[in-house]
Amino acid sequence: MRPQSKISSSWWDYTTLDHSIIRDAAKLTEADLLQLSRPGFHVVFYDTLADFYLAEALEYIEAWRQATADNPVGICGPIGPTEQLPLVARLVNELGIDVSNSHFWGMDEWVGPDGKEVPIDHPLSFERADRELCFDRIHDGFPEGNLHFPAADTRPYRESWNGAIRCAIMQGGQGDIKHWAFNDPPRREGKYMESPPLPEDYRKLATRVVELHPVTLAQNARTSGGGNITIVPNRAVTVGPVETWQAEKVSIWQAGTHDNPLGQRLTAFMISKRLADSSVPMSLLADHPNVQFNYFRGGLGSCTIEMH
Repeated sequence: MRPQSKISSSWWDYTTLDHSIIRDAAKLTEADLLQLSRPGFHVVFYDTLADFYLAEALEYIEAWRQATADNPVGICGPIGPTEQLPLVARLVNELGIDVSNSHFWGMDEWVGPDGKEVPIDHPLSFERADRELCFDRIHDGFPEGNLHFPAADTRPYRESWNGAIRCAIMQGGQGDIKHWAFNDPPRREGKYMESPPLPEDYRKLATRVVELHPVTLAQNARTSGGGNITIVPNRAVTVGPVETWQAEKVSIWQAGTHDNPLGQRLTAFMISKRLADSSVPMSLLADHPNVQFNYFRGGLGSCTIEMH
């Protein structure tokens, strides 16, 4: 039987892994992380935050430049990080990028107590952040019909992934609970009492409304709400593995402001070694054919114990 979580006994998470995996990941140096690259998984470091966020923004341009009337192309992007979004708009404006056949998928959105996605005037609305930080700043505008934001009624969003639009890149950040988007570990109950879902079962999940792990609530309160967990909804709608595996490339951006030094090492280690485990959802990307982890060198940190 797997160990109980040290965070919450009602949930699965990385503390239920064999301790040797965590121990080996914690030892990794920057040089060790670079050596984790293998066919289908690439580790890249950036020396400055300016270079890091510019490289992230350029992935939007890389995707949208491929788009034509008979070959529409899009990118799926996160809120967290957000620093790349104004740069995207500036690059589109300065370079004169034609976005008429370009598409964008939001990754996720909060779901309120009424069971619906939060309105755009909600202070934590991801759609509002995307619009205010990026799309409203594009001088010639972005086609409204080419913006795809997930909602509690997932059918329109899922239909946008029907293959008519090519997803060149899916970006993401990594949360404290080792998720991408809101693909959190599940509760430890029912048929998942003794072990978490098999990787092949978790990968069958498509866009859906989910209950969020307590760590995810705390993290979003820390990064976006001044630490006030009471304002963070406990449910969200999230893009799923089904859509993720339709993306030609998955690009994860680790500035050191969301996950911690251990987490940044753990998921790279598990993906490189093909240790897919749904208690660490990001590790399931071990089976995706094209994944890149992007690190800000100054944000990697250390797993050395320091008392503060």
